[in-house]
Amino acid sequence: MAEFFDNFLKPTPTVVTMWVIMAVLVLFSILATRKMKDKPGVLQNIAEMAVSKLFGFIEGVLGTERTKKYFPVLATFFILIVVCNYSGLLPGAGELFTVPTSMLAVTAALAIIGFFTIHTTGIRTKGLKGYLLSFLKPVALLLPITLLEQFIRPMSLALRLYGNIYGEEKVTETFYGLVPILLPIVMNVLSLLFCLIQAMIFTMLLAVFVAEATETEEE
Repeated sequence: MAEFFDNFLKPTPTVVTMWVIMAVLVLFSILATRKMKDKPGVLQNIAEMAVSKLFGFIEGVLGTERTKKYFPVLATFFILIVVCNYSGLLPGAGELFTVPTSMLAVTAALAIIGFFTIHTTGIRTKGLKGYLLSFLKPVALLLPITLLEQFIRPMSLALRLYGNIYGEEKVTETFYGLVPILLPIVMNVLSLLFCLIQAMIFTMLLAVFVAEATETEEE
């Protein structure tokens, strides 16, 4: 029994990597916002530019008002995912440490949090009764399909992110073995774009689902 609990509580490489990534993000946030100035320094400038671009991206899906309300949670998803994705470009990835988003358990956890985010925002906007009644529209007979869709969405988010990042890692590893000169540089450049796109897709889809959940009759 003691051995079981030791193995259960023992941090896995994936958990350790996530701890490190979260610690780095928290440290960067503290340093970037510790002494805000009208003439920003390098870290504050980077942070403000990133927030501005990300706000504009989400605003294109949710509109200004809802973006102001839900930006913190959606931006957190994006930043965490993109940093996890980029960790795969560091030396030792897959050997010394695990790339979190290449593990289905991590992407599934993100998708489950996203699932509760969607429905929590819907209930807060429409009230519990109003939100439940929204599943009967446009036709009440489609309720089973509508409910099934709500559970398929997080599965889709988890599998899409996991499959793309895991597949990208394996393809890159294979090319490294075949052509160890020059090609790795090209693959790393492509990976920079690929990892960014995957984080954008996850965040955009989550924003679309939140938009649907919080849509009112006036809209």
